[in-house]
Amino acid sequence: MSTVDRARLAALHARERAAFSEARPRSRALAEQAAAHMPGGVPMSWMVKWPGDFPVFVEHAEGAHFTCVDGIDHVDLCLGDTGAMMGHSPAPTVEAVTRQLSRGITTMLPTEDAIAVSTGLAERFGLPYWQFTLTATDANRHAIRYARHLTGRTKVVVHNWCYHGSVDEAFATLGPDGATVDRRSNIGAPVDTSETTRVVEFNDLEALERALAHGDVAAILVEPALTNIGIVLPDAGYNEGVRELATRYGALLINDETHTICAGPGGYTAAHGLAPDMLVIGKSIGGGIPCGTFGFSQDIADRIARCIELEDIDVGGIGGTLAGNGLSMAAMKATLEHVMTAEAFEHMVPLADAWADGVQAGIDAVGADWHVTRLGARAEYNFSARPSHDGQEAHDADDFELQQYLHLHALNRGILLTPFHNMALMSPATTSADVEAHTTMFAECLRELFG
Repeated sequence: MSTVDRARLAALHARERAAFSEARPRSRALAEQAAAHMPGGVPMSWMVKWPGDFPVFVEHAEGAHFTCVDGIDHVDLCLGDTGAMMGHSPAPTVEAVTRQLSRGITTMLPTEDAIAVSTGLAERFGLPYWQFTLTATDANRHAIRYARHLTGRTKVVVHNWCYHGSVDEAFATLGPDGATVDRRSNIGAPVDTSETTRVVEFNDLEALERALAHGDVAAILVEPALTNIGIVLPDAGYNEGVRELATRYGALLINDETHTICAGPGGYTAAHGLAPDMLVIGKSIGGGIPCGTFGFSQDIADRIARCIELEDIDVGGIGGTLAGNGLSMAAMKATLEHVMTAEAFEHMVPLADAWADGVQAGIDAVGADWHVTRLGARAEYNFSARPSHDGQEAHDADDFELQQYLHLHALNRGILLTPFHNMALMSPATTSADVEAHTTMFAECLRELFG
């Protein structure tokens, strides 16, 4: 827990809560109305985690800004936690989706756009074959099912304090004795995760080898860099070591690039020349339209073709009647071809560096024992003096009370950060002025917090 004066923090937080409520009467009224039929007044339970005593209701979002129903303009550095990483309603995506709406939304039949999307994904990520879902969670589930089917094994290896959507196998952590245990937040677990999962620390190849040596691991499901417990970067050679161990022990390697796509147009996989058996991504590649996809190698495609009967292909737990729908395909084609470009990242990454430099300057000015970590178009500060080496270190450095105050302070000054951690994401529409607004706000916030 960070070394801040808790009494001062509580007083400042109370002040910000009052200011938030006073400035947003329309959002407050809508939240009260919404609570009649939605618990917490929100359409999904995790939305109650936003700072403030009620959620901000959005009137309009475009580019890197949104306006709430009370008429307040905001710099959006959350960007839908990568769902809007390419900006809200990018024009090429909107044009393509609008055109497709009048031509059919979903038919359970392919459209020509699917050819362009799968070809483009193959070029970006180096895997020749692709299948489509509506979320990255679904894509992860399907990849795990295929891995179990192809290997005849039951276990999945994940990193400690990872996050892979609502995949059951990933809601596990390391217990005090090093055993796999259910994550505290695991709601309604179907089985004890120790039956399905082995958990290892990020950056620990020896632990990974011990997990694989049991001979029962079907897949290693990883982010090439952790992103959902704060950013944790891999040691030199770590991802290559994971690849080598997966091959040696006969497990399939699945790279989840849903968030690490911030590293570049081909994600961390392309930026660092990684070679997974399967790769999952969603959110960002649809420009805001729900989508997900998983790619796989020629070897995996051949093995699937040999062992899945045509008669059973629709009832095996892989699919979905809305998967690969025309609207999602149109959105992905436009976003991949015209928005999520190398040129866009050439704009985004320097802005993330500038944001990180501004945050570090604010930290240094008050002598706080915090640090900033960078990953392409994404950067994040955490409440420890040095970058975390693994998930447990990142988890132990968290401070929810402090986080809630910092996020509310920013929100009251028209800046939105992700509600889950201290992450900022840049889009093609983000400007230097947007970054500077955060730098100024953050420095003022820390001066007041630390006296």
